This record gives sequence, C-alpha cells and structure tokens, in this order.
Amino acid sequence: MSVATSGRTGGSSSGSILDRERIVAKAGFNRWLVPPAALAIHLCIGMAYGFSVFWLPLSKTLAGTDEAACKSISLIAELTTTTCNWQVSDLTLMYTLFFVVLGSAAAVWGGWLERVGPRRAGVVAAFCWCGGMVVSAVGIMVHQLWLLWLGGIVGGVGLGLGYISPVSTLIKWFPDRRGMATGMAIMGFGGGAMIGSPLANILINQFKSSDSAGVWQTFLAMAAIYFVFMMAGAFGYRVPPAGWRPDGWTPPAAAQRAMITHGHVHLDNAHKTPQFWLIWAVLCLNVSAGIGVIGMASPMLQEIFAGKLIGYPELGFDQLDPGQKTAIATIGAAFTGLISLFNIGGRFFWASMSDKLGRKTTYCVFFVLGLVLYAAAPSLARAGSVALFVLAIGVILSMYGGGFATVPAYLADIFGTQFVGAIHGRLLTAWSVAGVAGPFVVTRIRDAELALKVPKDHVYDVTFYVLAVFLIIGLLCNLAIKQLAAKWFMSDAQVAALQAKTANANATGGSFGIGRGGLNGPALLAWLAVGLPILWGVWTTLQKAAPLFN
Repeated sequence: MSVATSGRTGGSSSGSILDRERIVAKAGFNRWLVPPAALAIHLCIGMAYGFSVFWLPLSKTLAGTDEAACKSISLIAELTTTTCNWQVSDLTLMYTLFFVVLGSAAAVWGGWLERVGPRRAGVVAAFCWCGGMVVSAVGIMVHQLWLLWLGGIVGGVGLGLGYISPVSTLIKWFPDRRGMATGMAIMGFGGGAMIGSPLANILINQFKSSDSAGVWQTFLAMAAIYFVFMMAGAFGYRVPPAGWRPDGWTPPAAAQRAMITHGHVHLDNAHKTPQFWLIWAVLCLNVSAGIGVIGMASPMLQEIFAGKLIGYPELGFDQLDPGQKTAIATIGAAFTGLISLFNIGGRFFWASMSDKLGRKTTYCVFFVLGLVLYAAAPSLARAGSVALFVLAIGVILSMYGGGFATVPAYLADIFGTQFVGAIHGRLLTAWSVAGVAGPFVVTRIRDAELALKVPKDHVYDVTFYVLAVFLIIGLLCNLAIKQLAAKWFMSDAQVAALQAKTANANATGGSFGIGRGGLNGPALLAWLAVGLPILWGVWTTLQKAAPLFN
C-alpha cells in the first residue's frame, strides 16, 4: 500500500518503521485502505471461534492406548502423559483460555497500544497468535497437553491485541461513519471461523496418514498463512494526522449530536464514571444471552426438533436410532454455520444502522426485539416450525454480533476518540465474564430440567425465558446511560500535547489532501484480498445449511 510523499506532517523520518509517528498518513493516502488491513487481522484471529474442528482429531492422536486405564488418569498426569489420548473436555480449555486471556490482554495493554500505534500492536498480535499455534503444534508433536494450553495463552494475547488494534484508528478515519467502520473490521472476527474451519478440514485431510492425525501440520500451515495476512494488515495501517477530517465533512451541530461528545476522557478516568460500568453491563448482558445460545446451538436444534429434521416428526430425540442421530447431527452442524453468518452480517448491518439510529437507540432495539424473540422461541418450537425457529435464533445472533461491533462507536460517542481503543480494551473484560456466565446459565438450566424429567423438546423453554430477563436488565442499564459531565473531559492543552506527534505542521484542521479516492485500484485490490476468502466461506456455509430449509 503506497503513500504519496507530498504533504508534511509532524511524523519523524527516523526511528522504527513500527513507530506511531512513522505511520501518519500523508497527502494522497486513501482511507479505504485501512478497513481491509483491519479485516486481514480479524479474519485470522477469528479462527479462535472455529477451534472445535480440532477437538475430535486431537482426542484420537494415539493408537493402541489402554482406554480403560486412561479413564482413571488424573488431570495432573494428563498434562504430561504420552501414552493416553486427551479428553475433549480438557482440550476445550484451550478455547476458554483464548477468550479469558483476550479480555485480560486487551485491558492490560490497551493503553500501550494507544501510545505505540496500531502497526506495532498488529505485529505483536501476529507473532503471538501465530506463535501460539506453533507452540501448540509442538505440544501435539510431543503429546504434551501443557504445551497445547500454553499455546492457547500466548495466542490469547495475540487475540486481545489484534482485536482492539484497529478500533481507535478506524473511528478516527471515519468520524462520519463510526459504526460502519468498526462494523467492517469486527465483522472479520465473527467470520474467521467461517473461513478457517473448512480450511482446517481440508488441511487435516491432506496431512493425515496412518501414523498422524494431521493436526500439528495443519497448525503450522495455518500459522504461516495467518502470519502473512496479519503482517500485511499491520503494515497497511495508517493513522490520520491530528485535526484531520474527511473532505467536505463537518461535525454536526450540538443539537444533532445525539449523545456524541465533543471532548475526550483520559483512560485513567473512564472507569471512574457510571457510564463506563453501565456500558460494561449492557455489553455483558447482551453477550451472555447470545453466547449461551451459540454454545448450545447444535444440540438445542437436535433435541427440540429431533425427527422433524429428517422427515420423521413423530420421533423424539431419544427414539432416534444411531444413524438418524448422525443425520440430525450433520444438520445441527449446518445450523451452527448458518447462525455464524447472521453473527457476521449483524456486525456490519447493526453497526452501520447505529450511525443513523444512534448507539443508545440501537441497543434498545437489541434488547426489545431480542426480548420478543426469546419469549417467542418456545412457541415456535412447539409449533414445529424449523424455518421460523432458525430465523428467530439467527436474528438474535445478528444482534449478539451487532453488540460487539456497535460498542466501540458507543464508547467514542461518550468518551471521545483519544483513548477509545484502550477504553474498549478494558470494557472487553465484560466479554470474559459473559463467556463464563452465559454458557454456565444455559447448561445448568438444561441439566436441571433434564433432572426433572422434562421432555427434551421442552428442555430449553425456561432457558429462553431466563435469557429474556437478562435482556430486560440490559435494557434498563442502557436507558440509564447519559452524557458525561464536563468535569471528566481533558483540557484542550492536554489533548494537544497528546496529539503533538501526529499534528500537521501547517494546519489546525481539514483533510490535508488525505482520505480521498474511494474504491480506486489499490483499494479494490486490498478489498479483493480479504473479500474473496469471505465469499468462499459464505458459499461453503450456505451449501451446508441448505437442508434446514428443505
């Protein structure tokens, strides 16, 4: 991605090519090159959602093991055993580590990211995410579970830094369309598994042999592919000079701002405000409701509709023979893929809509519409309408994804753009909490219902009603969010000092000849580089999901 050298900024000509002041855009740069750079990183780290594709192959890597003896092995012993296969339940801890470390890393290193800029953070994210996959590959080769988990921790750091690396940059490049800009990037995180899972299956089948499951080779191959894409994305990042705004755009008058602030809150003060914790609760409750459904989507569909999925409406789940259960499991997997499309599309659609509706109104839509759909889901299930049930869950998951994509713009509206990436990083601890709370609530209610001998086609009714209560609480928190008092904002002198390294030497505001071009040749090539894999993932997913609507 070339940048014209005309036009002078305050960036230094010396120092590391990773320094923030070295990536200040110059005249002639096209802002539409930045979203595909962010997508290149998010599509790679989004594979974290798709790691379930590895669990079964990893649980069968050793042949000829004494299964009876291995069943009694302790977890401590399993960490270093080379004679027993790993349990799926122990492997899935890697998935939990990803998202717990993601939230922690984003919170801890968000301030560092704001200081050093998105390129350095993107490079570190590439080394951590891909390096974690390499560490895990070594763990698989030598059959050491602790190394697999260590790879999950290292990869989780890459997830956190990669996830928040483009947020403040995109918001600053698109002050006229904040929601759309963050929606484009965060859409990639939701779509990573849609591309990565089928790619992983292809590679596993290519590498597997009589003495290898093909998983460690797949980890190494995907790490190499992801490293190339993530480094390209990191080096594609540019930041606008201080005072930059799109050509011909002026901020709306105060009466039209709809809770969009004119000031900037320092990172050290954001968490001291009630607005931060209300938005934290809004995100946590929205995510808890959605992630609980995602985690049980496939078994939920199978147990509710059972024989209806394969043309035997009179058969309940427990009446199906093994072959029929295999058939509906395939449909359940297709359902999981289909709702991932809703998750992805919702990230872009709802975030873009928030530019017109306002962030607070958009979240009100999430909670009110979600409440209606959760309350209606048991009735749709009892009516036996697979298509309507799938559609309702799809819309719910679109708002789950939309919540992630809209919250960075919400934060920028309330706290300003100077520290929005770091504030967003701290807010993502809500995701870590929701990632535990949502699945816990759903699975515990299901287990309690089964213990009470509730038929499996009704076992999720109470779950839907409880999740609806989550949304009522979230709605109340969202309605309580107000504009910040003036005392929380930094002075103009403080803001100017922070922006000094990216200030334009000749002007105090304007476009500086930067950001123009639209989808010109270079931008089109950049979008094709990320768009073609997305289209391939969408096509593959739709092919698998077709039986749901037969």
